[in-house]
Amino acid sequence: MRACSLVAATILAGSTLAPAKSAHAAPAQTNAIEIEYVVPKDARHRTIYERLKEHRVLERLQQLLSPFRLPRKLTVKVEGCDGEINAWYENDAVTVCYEYLDYVWRNAFKRTKFEGAAQVDVLLGPVFDVFLHEFGHAVFDVLDVPLFVREEDAADSFAAYIMLHFGKAEARRLILGTAYAYKLEDEEPPEKSGMARFADEHGTPAQRFYNLLCIAYGAEADLFADLVKKGYLPKDRAEGCAGEYTQVRKAFQRLISPHIDLTLAKEVMDRDWLPDPATKMRAPPVPKRDTRRPPSAR
Repeated sequence: MRACSLVAATILAGSTLAPAKSAHAAPAQTNAIEIEYVVPKDARHRTIYERLKEHRVLERLQQLLSPFRLPRKLTVKVEGCDGEINAWYENDAVTVCYEYLDYVWRNAFKRTKFEGAAQVDVLLGPVFDVFLHEFGHAVFDVLDVPLFVREEDAADSFAAYIMLHFGKAEARRLILGTAYAYKLEDEEPPEKSGMARFADEHGTPAQRFYNLLCIAYGAEADLFADLVKKGYLPKDRAEGCAGEYTQVRKAFQRLISPHIDLTLAKEVMDRDWLPDPATKMRAPPVPKRDTRRPPSAR
């Protein structure tokens, strides 16, 4: 079993910062996540639906999120979205579209100049990231977490922070797999040109790529030093990444950690979550030509 995880340490550090409870507040509880595999509307997504159920993907996410103490139940589900490549949180439910998962699956079979990510991690990284990002939105909502930045940026930081608290090897795999996905998205032709491409509530894929690598390097400089050495993270940005990570860590400790069960979190984070990086993946079926890209779903 691994040594006490970083999550346990950070939760302990922030455990005295819990806000006072209202006399009328609903009692918070762990294991507050319900899951749902919605049967896909499009027959082409049947394989994804079956593979998700076969590998108990939502059940694993349910276990991963079980230490959060929440005042009401949240649902995490996958469903068809009528051709929209997207994911969102709304009305106490995190929804990830089969279309988005199909998009990520196909990306895992593309080539890019970004090195170091195993093929299976190019699928697993963005899958973990999208669920954690949307769960971040849910946590901000149900816990009424105040934010001093754009909510989408905060949700990105929330997801990255949790991925960095897996075991070191798995944290690196998830970060590289997610970064790979952002790089692939950035290499696609932009939907908007000029200044308009910066108007979305989400950062551009390139900005999210650098923000993710910076948080990772700030958290574990030794573990991610090669990203600076190889030029993926510019040295001038890397110099401030420890400070950027500290900002995220302090916010998480003060606002989120008091709502996490310490003992259960340690049990969860001490597990191995990812398959062997050499795992061979089944190629997706050849689709009809589709030039759509995800509308900044995460």
